[in-house]
Amino acid sequence: MKILVSWLLLVLLPGLLFAQSSNSFGSAQKEVDTVGQKDLIGLFKNVFKINTAPSTSMEDAPRKSIYFSILPISSAVPGGGRALITSTTAGFYVGDRETTNISNVTFTPYFNFTGRFGLPLRSNIWLNNNNWFIQGDTRFLIYPQDTWGLGGATRQNNKISVDYKYIRFYQSALKRITSYFFAGIGYAMDYHVDVDAQHENVQNLQQFTGYQYGTSNANSFSSGVTFNLLYDTRNNSLNPLPGCYSNLVYRYNTPMLGSNAAWQSLYVDVRKYIHFTQTRQQNMLALWTYYWTTLDKGVPYLDLPSIGWDFYNRSGRGIQQNRYRGQSLAYMEAEYRRDILPSGLLGFVLFANSTSVSEPNTHQFKYIHPAGGGGLRIKFNKGSNTNIALDYGFSKGYSGFVLALGEAF
Repeated sequence: MKILVSWLLLVLLPGLLFAQSSNSFGSAQKEVDTVGQKDLIGLFKNVFKINTAPSTSMEDAPRKSIYFSILPISSAVPGGGRALITSTTAGFYVGDRETTNISNVTFTPYFNFTGRFGLPLRSNIWLNNNNWFIQGDTRFLIYPQDTWGLGGATRQNNKISVDYKYIRFYQSALKRITSYFFAGIGYAMDYHVDVDAQHENVQNLQQFTGYQYGTSNANSFSSGVTFNLLYDTRNNSLNPLPGCYSNLVYRYNTPMLGSNAAWQSLYVDVRKYIHFTQTRQQNMLALWTYYWTTLDKGVPYLDLPSIGWDFYNRSGRGIQQNRYRGQSLAYMEAEYRRDILPSGLLGFVLFANSTSVSEPNTHQFKYIHPAGGGGLRIKFNKGSNTNIALDYGFSKGYSGFVLALGEAF
């Protein structure tokens, strides 16, 4: 317990120490001036001669209420195969732009022709003057997933395919306490249906993993309340400006809310963004670490901490999703972001990350698994500062591309 408390202090205090000068409304700052900036929407209008009213200053920007970014792609999905994916992001302001962060909603449906599909919907809503922050994550997935068992010493070729239907419903509401600091409660539900371990020599997940919770039955249901603390000096989560972010989520699952078992978990997420220039050009170092742990027994196998299953499914670029799973997971990542063109239309990133999970018997962290890579950034919508992100990541025994709207963190 002393180690855990010490670790929490180490990751939370930097967020407080590096805070930007506050204003009376929280983390909102004046919008970034987009004069002289270019994006794909503007290039499309120029090529097809679509006339729009000229904008010479930021005073014209408030006339646009919603900034849409749409990216239809074909990409690989966990468990193998390819799928057609359409990622749509809407950025908008609920309150005064001078005192309210930009909100966003992301809808990323995907499907292929062999029965795999998903309907994920995420939302981050900032109410007027940042008085309230409403966050949601709703998903319905028919999802193939390779799994390697527990711990950091699993072999790459020792895996099985697990197929299941998955329903997630996370909602939370946080009230602003002081500038940049929010506290609130929420509800979290994870429902895995028709879990089927597909391997000719394995009958179920329990036989393969040696883990008894949520592996012998076809279904698992986790339902509980969450207690949330948030410290956020950013004003745009799609492409953060200099600032910092700290988030703590304590989850308590109970049979009173329908959960199959009573269990608890803790998730701590800290990010810092350091800008090296005072110009509008991107020249930034972004740092990210999170620690995710279960606090007692009874956690279903598919609800255990696993790489790539953080709240936004953005960790572990260069590592297969679900490659490492344990009762606790520690993650660190650094990314350098730089514009190539002065207009901001084109940029690049270089990143490196590391993952460690606890061992099933000793609960100690014995193995560190590094990954790295780089990517291109293309400005899709300068109004919401949304980029198309094309990343290539690699690690021992694996490499792959990731295509998305918005930054990884």
